[in-house]
Amino acid sequence: MNTTFRFAKSFSLILAGLFFSGHAAYAQTKLPVKQLSAGMHLIQAEVAANDADRQQGLMLRTKMGTNEGMIFDFGAPAGVCMWMKNTLIPLSVAFIDAEGTIVNIEDMKPQTLESHCAKKVVHYALEMNQGWFKQRNIKPGTKIDGLPLK
Repeated sequence: MNTTFRFAKSFSLILAGLFFSGHAAYAQTKLPVKQLSAGMHLIQAEVAANDADRQQGLMLRTKMGTNEGMIFDFGAPAGVCMWMKNTLIPLSVAFIDAEGTIVNIEDMKPQTLESHCAKKVVHYALEMNQGWFKQRNIKPGTKIDGLPLK
């Protein structure tokens, strides 16, 4: 093997290692957590309250704890749709109005571009592991406590 080829191969492996280690670290970076509740069920929700955090969401995460989730705070009333581009785990999303009441809940398949939309203007969207709401009999009309009400 000549020296130039060996250097190029080593350099490529180093670059790949840097990319994947940085990529994994970025993918697993957690946001500040706020405790929410739905009746007796406690939720440890990461808060995505700015454009960059909302755009990243739970993309590239490989797992999430049983009672962990992510709350998207839109800061103002908004017509909201969510999708699962680069999201690796199946999720359910609850769209929540200004009073903290769930408007509708949608199940989302990983790595799809299908839009899942709120049925009316909302202030929040709460993503949990798929089936979390159903398993706890949490439905539209249920109140989520702990949100900064608008």
